[in-house]
Amino acid sequence: MSFALLRTLLWTDPLIVVATALMGTLNLFAAIGDNGGDRQFVMARIWSKMLTRIMGMRVEITGLENLEPGQHYIFAGNHRSYSDTPALLSTLPGSFRFMAKEGLFKIPLLGHHLQLAGHVPVSLVNPRAALKSLHRAAEMIRGRPVSVLIFPEGGRTDGTLEPFKEGAAIIGIKSGVPIVPFALIGTRDVLPMHGIAIRGGAVRVRLGKPIQTTGLIFKNKTELTLQIRNEVAALLGVEP
Repeated sequence: MSFALLRTLLWTDPLIVVATALMGTLNLFAAIGDNGGDRQFVMARIWSKMLTRIMGMRVEITGLENLEPGQHYIFAGNHRSYSDTPALLSTLPGSFRFMAKEGLFKIPLLGHHLQLAGHVPVSLVNPRAALKSLHRAAEMIRGRPVSVLIFPEGGRTDGTLEPFKEGAAIIGIKSGVPIVPFALIGTRDVLPMHGIAIRGGAVRVRLGKPIQTTGLIFKNKTELTLQIRNEVAALLGVEP
């Protein structure tokens, strides 16, 4: 058994459980009367900062100068590890909601929190239901100063950068909200996709320049999706 695995089982995992139980309990109180999920998002951000410290993640974000204060966005980027979530929650500015796999909403306690906090479930098997979720996300960010975060690859992947699904483009076209490409670097070293040993280390979140969606129509979604993917690839420093 490696030292990293031993440390994870005896120290890191128990602390993660304690932090999650503590913040989950506080979140139940924060949820009272919090119809928009803003107080719950604050709880989630505190939880994520606790997790990054427990996991030994040193998260650095660059590209914040590309964002306008007070503007909300659609954040779209790569997905490599379960450690992506605390890395993003602890660094991205503003209040945002995840587009998350529908299956997560069926997990006891976690699913209840996701629903109460206003995160949006997306079906991976029912295209019609998935499209309804995308329209719901577009309506949400049109009516409120809240951003949306989506992983266009559809979930965690083993490769460098998989083809993007068109969800981010559809939300952008329907809402008129700019899309900000992002690249996560280093999270797979912290926690590999199929591993359980948490190793810690440096993580970088790189934000690109917002892609404007005003004036685009539905038939532009394929071209826009390709543009988003190319921007993410450039931030990662890989071939599109």
